[in-house]
Amino acid sequence: MYPEKNSVVLVDENDRSLASIDKMEAHELGLLHRAFSVFIFNAEGKMLIHQRAKSKYHCGGLWTNACCSHPYLFEEPKDAAKRRLKEELGFSCDVTKAFSFIYKAELDKGLTEHEYDHVFIGNYEGNINPNEDEVENYEYLDCEFLALEVKHFPDKFTPWFRIALPKVLELVKKMGIAA
Repeated sequence: MYPEKNSVVLVDENDRSLASIDKMEAHELGLLHRAFSVFIFNAEGKMLIHQRAKSKYHCGGLWTNACCSHPYLFEEPKDAAKRRLKEELGFSCDVTKAFSFIYKAELDKGLTEHEYDHVFIGNYEGNINPNEDEVENYEYLDCEFLALEVKHFPDKFTPWFRIALPKVLELVKKMGIAA
């Protein structure tokens, strides 16, 4: 149904699909492509973060939100977000679109992340069964503590997480999800 899983969807600044391209090529050239980030909270209002596997093609060993990746061509970002939660962390839950943003960041290994990032939030209380090819470690953290960690130790976190986190925290505070 979907094309090669190692491809991404190039988009314009309005998230209109332009083409499908090899994922590494998009990151080598810094081309704008569609992505998503999922932020998961438990009943205590703590945020689930994970440490990317050290073997990842970029940002290995850095901490980030529960799940982040790229939708396939013709796949809705929400469907992709739910698919990747299952593939990366071994669980499913409903997610709600929070906002989108565009960013560009120089990464390790000579790669550039230039994404139109769809941000989703959700709640989850059950077991987590991480895929060790994707996830080195994970934990639920208090949001205030996490914001301070990101402020004082930004190099421990992925660029997209550092950008999205303040917006997510502001939104969930208004919604009463996190203190």
